[in-house]
Amino acid sequence: MSQFDVTVIGSGPGGYVAAIRCAQLGFKTAIIEKYPTMGGTCLNVGCIPSKALLDSSEHFENAKHNFANHGIIIDEPKADLARMVARKNEVVDQTTKGIQFLMDKNKITVFQGVGSFEDATHVKITKEDGSSEVIETKYAIIATGSKPSNLPFINLDKERIITSTEALKLKEIPKKLIVIGGGVIGLELGSVYLRLGSEVTVVEFMDKIIPGMDGALSKELNKVLRKQGMKFELSTAVSAVERNGDSVKVTAKNKKGEEVTFEGDYVLVSVGRKPYTEGLGLEKAGVDLDERGRVKVNEHLQTNVSNIYAIGDVIQGAMLAHKASEEGVLVAEQLAGQKPHINYNLIPGVVYTWPEVAGVGKTEEQLKAEGVAIKVGNFPMRALGRSRASGDLDGFIKIIADEKTDEVLGVHMIGARAADMIAAAVTAMEFRASAEDIARMSHAHPTFAEAIKEAALDATGKIAIHF
Repeated sequence: MSQFDVTVIGSGPGGYVAAIRCAQLGFKTAIIEKYPTMGGTCLNVGCIPSKALLDSSEHFENAKHNFANHGIIIDEPKADLARMVARKNEVVDQTTKGIQFLMDKNKITVFQGVGSFEDATHVKITKEDGSSEVIETKYAIIATGSKPSNLPFINLDKERIITSTEALKLKEIPKKLIVIGGGVIGLELGSVYLRLGSEVTVVEFMDKIIPGMDGALSKELNKVLRKQGMKFELSTAVSAVERNGDSVKVTAKNKKGEEVTFEGDYVLVSVGRKPYTEGLGLEKAGVDLDERGRVKVNEHLQTNVSNIYAIGDVIQGAMLAHKASEEGVLVAEQLAGQKPHINYNLIPGVVYTWPEVAGVGKTEEQLKAEGVAIKVGNFPMRALGRSRASGDLDGFIKIIADEKTDEVLGVHMIGARAADMIAAAVTAMEFRASAEDIARMSHAHPTFAEAIKEAALDATGKIAIHF
């Protein structure tokens, strides 16, 4: 029987990072992945492929609507969805092979098959051909991630009534796409097909889109996406989804209690994700789940079974790839006797629409609910020379600071390259910067990041220079 110091079940951004860090720290490490390629949801059917399609569709959008403003004249461009999907697959293939390279480089033993506990120290690997083997491990890390959620009355046929997985490999551009759910995944994939020519309607149960983010971002993104042509039906509860041939009908109740219907040729069900624990044999190991089916862990990400840990989407907290990676490193370093930490308040969230949306720290709504006295600084992206040069005028930067101490408590932004700029806010907040600290730092001109400095000036009570 093969023996390992650490065995990781799942090779997504949490699992493969945990395995690499364990190997770097001298542990004999194994990783188990049930699919033929490494990388989990993120690399195969999530973060990476969706960004590839978002980038392709953005190029098409620019060629169709924006190139002429830059003096680039192109005859009517056409969208080749098959080529876009092929390119997406190429990106995924390159990325997953990169993970396999890292496994080899760090001398991590890779097992392909379904990993399940026989007991707390023995893991069975069931292979595709039905054969199996059991390995012994001192520690185990559960990193099995999540899968798309569904509503109980919806039959996902994966042809016309689809999840995000199928939306990444459609054979045609929908004429009318109905998106159930106004969260990150629905808006990103809705944006892809909106740019390619689909009529997109988002049906959302809540009274706003991206409900977990700052309210000002929700309002601005709603306005911008409407301007791009996306339709929204908020405070609308879906009650039925029916397919009739190549047509799908969605029945719902609006905020007035009236029954309304929406018809399209595709429906994307994007109502969140749920932890993936099926087939893990957790009961054999004695590992407890919480009321939402997540693996229960303490502040050290340790389960109730002392040698078994869990990270990422399978435990509580935001379902974000970078959160899972940080947790993988934390567990590995704890096993090595180190004392790492994660500040969960400073894990940023991003929406990869265009403009991009990003936020870190507390929202204005959260701080007001907590009774914290705050001051808020804002700066519009359209006031920047860089924005005018590129034509990316929508959005703003919002900085929230403590009224008494001036410490920055939250940074929320919507605009070009917000996904990259949010890292500057995370850095500042990790070092407990004040709004004045940021306002006094030199920001290169002309850049989008100058808006951060200007918003910080506004938060200090000083007048922004360029607005």
